[in-house]
Amino acid sequence: MNVKHLIGDILIFLTAGFTVYIFLVMRYRIEGVVLKDAYTSVFRYELIICAVLLLCVLDLRFGFLTAADHKALKLIGWILRIIIGASVLIFLFFLGKITAGSMIRSDTSTKNALVLGLALEDGKPAPDLISRLETAEKYAQENPDAVLILTGGNPGVSGKSEADVMHDILIEWGMDENRLRLEDQARSTKENFRNAAEMIDPEEPITLITSDYHMDRAVMTAKKAGFTDIRRLPAPSSRICFGANVMWEVILELNELTLRQNR
Repeated sequence: MNVKHLIGDILIFLTAGFTVYIFLVMRYRIEGVVLKDAYTSVFRYELIICAVLLLCVLDLRFGFLTAADHKALKLIGWILRIIIGASVLIFLFFLGKITAGSMIRSDTSTKNALVLGLALEDGKPAPDLISRLETAEKYAQENPDAVLILTGGNPGVSGKSEADVMHDILIEWGMDENRLRLEDQARSTKENFRNAAEMIDPEEPITLITSDYHMDRAVMTAKKAGFTDIRRLPAPSSRICFGANVMWEVILELNELTLRQNR
């Protein structure tokens, strides 16, 4: 077996394994999450991306797209190969951008910290939401005069919003009630910042607390809402689900880009 075939076989194995991983993680998440329709929609796009990646590596291994003898069919194959290759490069660019963004941390000595919510699972906080709260609690301890703005609507089975659930957990951990402000109407990251901008001056420095994989898109959304000085404080997320979460962010960033171009 030559080196090209070996590399192709390895890439096929890795891509197929990644597809199975995405399927298992997202199916498990959809079972209990509040926003089933939104998660199901993104899940479909994730599977489409996996299919494109698999098609790309299969062509790399077997070269079937341009294997036809007829010139017209061969030309079509080359066009498809270019389209698929360009799509994969765009995906990899955003993948790298979001992953790099998850590693950036800023000086966070600010008066206000904005803690973004996360869809509840069977009415309970997901592990990544708990991590955001742990990060927020540590921030509050290090900045005793700071206020935490807890954001997120989307009530779960108990009728409590994401912000309500976060509030109750922080109070249970001993947080002073006077240091907490709630924004419990938002249904998306965009609404998180739009509503928060009505509660505080968006031109003042603010510490943004969200999951590491979510930080890149969250900062972009905050800037669009008018926030001008954003300090990053990423909360560590589940390593097992990190790949699926980054892929989720790639899809949403591409969707935002498409919407801007269509306006």
